[in-house]
Amino acid sequence: MWLLLAFIAVPLIEIALFIQVGGAIGLWPTLAIVILTALLGTWLLRMQGAAALADLRRSFSEVEDPSEPLAHGAMILFAGALLLTPGFFTDAVGFALLTPPVRRRLFVELRKRVRVARFESGSQPRPDPQPDIIDADYEDLDVPKTSSGKPSGWTRH
Repeated sequence: MWLLLAFIAVPLIEIALFIQVGGAIGLWPTLAIVILTALLGTWLLRMQGAAALADLRRSFSEVEDPSEPLAHGAMILFAGALLLTPGFFTDAVGFALLTPPVRRRLFVELRKRVRVARFESGSQPRPDPQPDIIDADYEDLDVPKTSSGKPSGWTRH
C-alpha cells in the first residue's frame, strides 16, 4: 500500500515542483538545474560508493558485522537512482541519502525494526554436527584381471 502511494505521490510532487520552479526562473534554468544535479549527484555517488565499498571490505577483513556498511551501500545505491531520476524532490531525497549523518540515522531506525539472528564468517570453524563420520580416500586393491576375465598369472591367489 505504501509503495503504491509513493508511485502516485512522487510524480505528482515532481510535476508540481517543475511547474513552480519553471514558472519562477524559466524553462532553461530549470533544465540546467536538473542536468547539473544529475552530474553532481553522479560525482558524489562515485565518491561515497567507493568509501562504502572500502568500509565493507574492511568489515569483511576484520571479521566484523557487515550489516552497517551493506546498509550504507544500499542507501547510496538508492540515492544514485533518485539523483538520476529527473526532478527536484527526488534530487533532494537523493542528496540527503548521500550525507553520512542521514544514513546513520536511517540505519539506527532500521536497526530498531530488524533483528539479525546470527552472523558467521566463513573462516571460523563450525562444530561438526556428525562426529562419527570420517572423511577419507580409498584405493581399490583388487587383483587386475585380463580381458578374458582370468588373473594375468603374474601373481598367485
